[in-house]
Amino acid sequence: MQQTSRFRALLASPDEELCNRTESLFESLEGQVELLPDGEALLAAAPDLRVGSVVLLDSRMSAVDNGQLLAAMHESGVAKRASIAVISHGYSERTEITNLTQAQLAHPEQFPGDMWLQRLSDGVIDDIIPRNADGLQWRTHLNTLRRGHLLRSELEHLRETTLVQAEHDRLTGALNREAILSILFRETDRVQRMGGSLCVILIDIDDFGHWNSQLGIEACDELLRQVSSRTEKLLRSYDLMGRLGNDEFLIALPGCSPINAVMLAERLRMDVFAVPFDLPSTRVVLTACFAIASSNGRSPVVVLREAEQTMADARLKGPDTIRSATQSAHSGEQRPGIFPGNRDPNLVLW
Repeated sequence: MQQTSRFRALLASPDEELCNRTESLFESLEGQVELLPDGEALLAAAPDLRVGSVVLLDSRMSAVDNGQLLAAMHESGVAKRASIAVISHGYSERTEITNLTQAQLAHPEQFPGDMWLQRLSDGVIDDIIPRNADGLQWRTHLNTLRRGHLLRSELEHLRETTLVQAEHDRLTGALNREAILSILFRETDRVQRMGGSLCVILIDIDDFGHWNSQLGIEACDELLRQVSSRTEKLLRSYDLMGRLGNDEFLIALPGCSPINAVMLAERLRMDVFAVPFDLPSTRVVLTACFAIASSNGRSPVVVLREAEQTMADARLKGPDTIRSATQSAHSGEQRPGIFPGNRDPNLVLW
C-alpha cells in the first residue's frame, strides 16, 4: 500500500491556540492542515478531500458535542473519503487511548463520562486525540488514521470489484443471466409505480453452431466479445445488456417505446452485424434475429416468454429478421421496417 509523505487534513475549531499548535505540527510532519472556524465551513470544504485525508473536530464546538456535525458528515459521504477524529479534553484527563481497558471498549455505556468512547465503539468516529497530546502522540494518531482509512478504502474497492465480477459475464462483460433478470424485475417495479415504459430486445445470433465448427471456440469467443462491445456503444448510459445464453443477448430499455425499440433493433442489425468482424485470420459477417416485447408493467417472466415466442416467429421468417410481439399477435400485418433480410448467414469474407 503506497502512501504519499504529504497529506491533507481539515481542522474545525474555535480554539486559536489549538489551531496554531496543530498547524505547526502538520508542517513538521510534512502535511497540510486547513483551519476552519465552524462546522458549516468544514462541510463546504470537505467534498474536495481525497481518500486518506483526515478530519479533526474540536469537541468544544456545540455542533460536535451534540452530534449534529457528525451526522451531517456521514449523511454527506465525507466519512467514506476521510477518517474522522475528535479532539477531546475530558477523555484524555482520565486515561490515554492506548491504555483503554477491555471493559471500556466493550461496554462504553457504563462510563458516562466517556461519551466519545461510545461513538468510537459505534463507528461514528475513527479516533479520539487528547487535547494535550504531544508531537509523538499526534504523529501516531495521524498515521494510524491514514493507514486505517486507506485499508478500509481498499477493502471497499475489492468488495465492489468482486460484486461487479459476480454480476457480469466474464467473456463479454455484459451482465450475466442472473443479474439482468434481477434488474429487469426491479425495472418492472419502477414502471408499475411510475407508469413509465420498458421494452426488451432479445437477440439471437443466426447459426452460431456453424461458426463454432468452422472457426473454433476461441474465434467464436472473440466474435461474442465484439458483438457485445459494438452493441454497448449504441446503448444509452441507463440501458441494460445481458447475456442469456451462449449466443443470445437481452437488452432492457427503460423509458423506450416499442417503435423506438424497433428502430434500435434496425440500428443493431446494420451497425453491429452488417459490418464484418475482424478475426486474426479472416473477416466474418454475422446475422441475427431480433424479438421485441413491451413490459406494460407485466411480470418479466411474462414479457420474456412473449419475447421468446416472438423470436420463434422471427426464426420462421429466416435469418436477419426483426419482429415485434405486437406483429406476432397480428401475424397478418407486415409493418414497415420489420422484415427478414436476405444475407447468407454463412458468408465469410476474405
